[in-house]
Parts: sequence; structure tokens; C-alpha cells
Amino acid sequence: MVEVGHESTSRDGRRGAGAGHDGRGADGARDGASGIYVGNAARDGAGNGGWLLGHFMPPGVDIRHSTDVEVKWGVHPPGDTRAEWVTGERRTALLVLVSGRFHMEFRDRTVVLAEPGDYVVWGPGVDHSWYAPEAAVVLTVRWPSIPGYRVASS
Repeated sequence: MVEVGHESTSRDGRRGAGAGHDGRGADGARDGASGIYVGNAARDGAGNGGWLLGHFMPPGVDIRHSTDVEVKWGVHPPGDTRAEWVTGERRTALLVLVSGRFHMEFRDRTVVLAEPGDYVVWGPGVDHSWYAPEAAVVLTVRWPSIPGYRVASS
């Protein structure tokens, strides 16, 4: 068992530092020998626009590098809105509400995610934007991971 930020217990029942190894190496997050990365989505995503996995992570040295999938932990303050619509989308996406309330805007409708666990999936060619009427946390999974969709922060 691994508990991030707490004492952990290994599969053989040993407890404490060294015995309950949580996968963190010298850099505080990665154990290169085992190919395991343990982190915190809010902290790790804070320096990369919320993105935790995808083509934008360093290839070859970071297990979180992927051209297959992207994962984002989105923390949105009240009133937060996407700077511009995504058009010409080439990926499929899943967005799951973790907390708060979140609006996904599509050309023909707005989907309101109101309860934790509510989600929406859309595919290639679907233009979209979003709005957080109140503080919200969402988990987004997109595939494949394609460069070129980053929007400048406002």
C-alpha cells in the first residue's frame, strides 16, 4: 500500500521509512529504477497548466510522457472561463467533475456538470469551450496527445 505524504506499508507488511517505500526517488517524485511516479495532482499540475500526462512531459526521462493520452487536473476559481473556443479538434476527450459546478459549452448546447462524477465525452470535430460559475475541480482525459492546443493564460 502506498499513501502519499503519510507513513506507508509495503506488501510484506513492513512499515515506516525505507520499508514502506512510496516510489519517490531523490527528486521527490520518481523512482527511475521501478518506473513509478507518485505525486499530487494539484501540486504537480500547478506548474504545467494542470497537465499531468502527455506529449509535453520530457520524453525518455519522465514516465508521464505520452503521445497516446493526456490527463489534466483542472482547478478553476469562480468565473474562470476558457480564453477562446477550441475549433478543429482532432482528439476525443472525457471531462469528469470532481467538485463544484462546471459548464462545457458546445456550439449547439451547454452541458452543466453539477454533481461529483458527472461527465461529458466529445470527439474529434466538436468545437468547445468551458466556464466555471463557481469554484470547480475537473479531471480531463484526452487522446491522442497532439501538440499545438495550448492557449495563452489570461
